Amino acid sequence: MHSVRRRWAAALLLVPLLTGCFAARDGSPYDAGAGAGGGRLRVAMAFPPAERFSPYGADATLLSRLGVTEGLTRLDGNGGAVPALAESWTRESGGGWVFTLREARFQDGAEVTPAAVAGALTHATHATHADPAPAALTGVRLTAEAVGERRVRVTTGTADSALPLRLSSPSLAVLSPKAYRTKAGADKSGADKSGADTSGTDTSGTAQARSGAANGKVAVDPAGTATGPFTLARTSGATRATLHRFADYWGGLAHASGLDVRFIVDGTARTNALRSGEVDIAEAVPVSQAATLDQPTVREVPTTRTTALFLNTRSGPFADPAVRAAAREAVDASALAEDVYEGHADTGRGLFGPALTWAGGERPRPTGRPAAKRAGNPALTLATYDNRPELPEVAQVLQQQLRKAGFGVKLEVREYSRLEGDALAGKFDAVVAARNTMLDTGDPVSYLADDFTCDGGYNLARVCDKAVDRAVAEAGARADDAARHRAALAAQTAVLRTDGVVPLVHQRIIHGVGASVRGVILDPYERTLVGTGTRR
Repeated sequence: MHSVRRRWAAALLLVPLLTGCFAARDGSPYDAGAGAGGGRLRVAMAFPPAERFSPYGADATLLSRLGVTEGLTRLDGNGGAVPALAESWTRESGGGWVFTLREARFQDGAEVTPAAVAGALTHATHATHADPAPAALTGVRLTAEAVGERRVRVTTGTADSALPLRLSSPSLAVLSPKAYRTKAGADKSGADKSGADTSGTDTSGTAQARSGAANGKVAVDPAGTATGPFTLARTSGATRATLHRFADYWGGLAHASGLDVRFIVDGTARTNALRSGEVDIAEAVPVSQAATLDQPTVREVPTTRTTALFLNTRSGPFADPAVRAAAREAVDASALAEDVYEGHADTGRGLFGPALTWAGGERPRPTGRPAAKRAGNPALTLATYDNRPELPEVAQVLQQQLRKAGFGVKLEVREYSRLEGDALAGKFDAVVAARNTMLDTGDPVSYLADDFTCDGGYNLARVCDKAVDRAVAEAGARADDAARHRAALAAQTAVLRTDGVVPLVHQRIIHGVGASVRGVILDPYERTLVGTGTRR
């Protein structure tokens, strides 16, 4: 798919440290418990690869969650940037940052050098290489260069106080120079550095740009070229993937010898696979299925994910502000948290949920201008996706509420990868989507810029409003954390006044974890799921 795909920025000061979580060997928080480890783990994922494991779009998050890729930094439990491939960094005058690299190797055996890191970041900035364009770079002009034996200078067009957070994005993962090839299939045979024979590796479905060589784009393949504790060895289309343990991982040898991944879109089937013992971990268990699992196997994670109704502000009935206001007034989100999400969510009170401590004291009521008195409201198409099984039910409730207000509402439900392109192109009047607002960069201002400004790359509501652009630009100019947060909240108010988005609920995610499994990472940003400490 060639549409720009996003999932969603992360905050400067975020979720409190998770109760019952400890530091894994790689520094990530993980579920408490001890185990022998050593065996392979069977994992069921909700979202199949939609971009042939592109390291730049939504599949970048999938690679990160499975422990394949990592960047110069990562986010800690409080939403701050902490070391990953970079062990430290300093800010220079003039907008540059210098990152000092730790000693590490790529999964193809090459050393992680300043030149390799600078090259990887440069590839991510080029449209002919990065398809889709990384969400973390929306509105940012970034350059990188090696400046010493272990140092890389990263510079942005304008001063960017959030750069260390931005570089934690899964879409800015560092790959080996070998990953960037225009010749399909080059150097993809033999044994990987984990000691596993990969001569039978199927990479035809692994590289984002296997078709890229034909359309003039550089092929980028993360299989065996990343730096994480697990290396992607084999894929079977969008149904299965095989990962092996990377023996030379800088953070220490992973407990599990590998991962056998199944992509199961249907939430009930995913839960049944865990219940029957077919998988050890099932991510994103539907709330309707949580009660069917033994309580010790349920892990509930507070997240920065907000489910919202996005109204197409540029075309169709919702191009009229009065019609948007009528829809907003028709929606009652208070029942969704208890009825649809069965208590596993909080009622939406803005774009940033209660997990964000810096936003907790100021929750704007999501209202814009008053709705005009109307004799009747128009017909519209409301779309959503079923990878998150609660969303179709949310859409059905909204359909009833909007019909009560005089709208004619047709529902369209698809799998996410088949919906996104049309949604971004404005082919629906309204979309119900669940957005982790803090996934892409760790910076709330970057999220607002990407989702709600005229040049935003993941603008489902197609908002283009001068007041919003001005408020987001003013927030982006703030370097001090507290001032940046206050400005982000002011920009949030400007967004809500457009009535382009109606917040519905702030979501918690439920994972199903087998009784013998330990070390599953409980990540409020949804960037990680398995790591060096995950085992059974």
